[in-house]
Amino acid sequence: MEFSNTDSFIQVDFLLQSKTAEQLYFQYAEAMPIIDYHNHLPPDVIAKNKPFRDINSVWLDGDHYKWRAMRTLGVKEKFITGDASSKDKFDQWAKTVPYTIGNPLFHWTHIELKRYFNINTQLQPSTSDAVFEETNHQLKTLLPSQMLKNMKVEMLCTTDDPVDDLKYHQQIKKNNIGPKVLPGFRPDKIFGINTVDYLDYLNTLSYSSGVSINSLQTLLDALKSRITYFHKNGCRISDHGLEYTYASDFTLQAVDSSLKKRISGETISKEEALAFNSCVLFELFVMYHENGWTQQLHLGALRGNNQKLTEQLGADVGCDSIGDFAQAKNLSKLLGKLNSSDKLAQTIIYNLNPAMNEVFASMPGNFNSDKVEIQWGTAWWFLDQKDGMETQMKALSNMGLLSRFIGMLTDSRSFMSFPRHEYFRRLLCNMIANDIDQGLLPNDLPFFGKMIQDICYNNLKNFLKLKH
Repeated sequence: MEFSNTDSFIQVDFLLQSKTAEQLYFQYAEAMPIIDYHNHLPPDVIAKNKPFRDINSVWLDGDHYKWRAMRTLGVKEKFITGDASSKDKFDQWAKTVPYTIGNPLFHWTHIELKRYFNINTQLQPSTSDAVFEETNHQLKTLLPSQMLKNMKVEMLCTTDDPVDDLKYHQQIKKNNIGPKVLPGFRPDKIFGINTVDYLDYLNTLSYSSGVSINSLQTLLDALKSRITYFHKNGCRISDHGLEYTYASDFTLQAVDSSLKKRISGETISKEEALAFNSCVLFELFVMYHENGWTQQLHLGALRGNNQKLTEQLGADVGCDSIGDFAQAKNLSKLLGKLNSSDKLAQTIIYNLNPAMNEVFASMPGNFNSDKVEIQWGTAWWFLDQKDGMETQMKALSNMGLLSRFIGMLTDSRSFMSFPRHEYFRRLLCNMIANDIDQGLLPNDLPFFGKMIQDICYNNLKNFLKLKH
């Protein structure tokens, strides 16, 4: 399957369907810097700042979006995560791309090739050799720091386990490499109390914190120690990737007993595990408030569906999907409990199930005040595509304040994912322009231009309380 004409379709008016949209984008949105406040970029690659091995190492390796599409096409696993050569893997990706029509991968692939390498041809089998050769040639002198600079990245927040020593963040700061890079506190492993390697993880947490963990209080002391360490190293944001919010009733005594039982080698019941997770999540959120952090909840992913592939390759390999978990009651219960005790920090909630968009759009208004702001974060994962982002913004506009929205993030492991901010900004400008052109909004471009700049950059900077 190939296109007969390989001229670029990523033109200056890409996604901009009117002159009004073009004015809003080029006069107001395009030049705004990027604060990418949640991604999975490896800080060691930024710290070392060395050329990438080849295009695969920066574009294909670790990208489970692409892996998933290739598997759907029937590509053999050796060309996806196996031991095939880089060229053979790239050829299989080039073979896959024309079949991704309608999937955001088709747009992302070509906008990334254009923005990073000025390559305008459409990737397909007949262009695979030339694209592979040209990208590898440019990557010999294109450092990670330069790639970030070219995309106007001002600051980014990585995703880091509490046991991380953050040495690469320290190197980045010391050597002033690229944009400002801050750690993000992601303690998901602490909630897997019945997993087989949980006690090993507690031992690692004990070592990194200097606290011997033998009770609930010592566990909380260890987590507090790591939060303090992260804070000293610039961290101001936490994140939790959960199926749903843990918010069952608990007593400290019962949770302490459950943890001690698990430390002794026993498995605890599902009810005990849920009470433990609810307790630890609440206590962590209290600690975030004490440190003035922002907290994030990524909710709704059903992970590791392909057990065989997960056992072979591990997590985050392209076998996760949208879950249908109940969300509203538990989320309201946790936020309400924190709010009642004046411990509610700045919070961002993300929804993965589009059937629950209005649920998430309506939740922040319950707890927003002059002291704290709750945001419904941008369309996430399976939803960060044209329809998903437009639907999310329309629901937010209908039930909240789009003008206060904190905009886009990449949530990606790839240094080539930053054009997603451009993608989002074009969609935002086009959506507002459509309403202006239909007479649903006044034709006041300076007003809406300022609002767009706020959504792209200013709102987030204020929300995270970053110094100007």
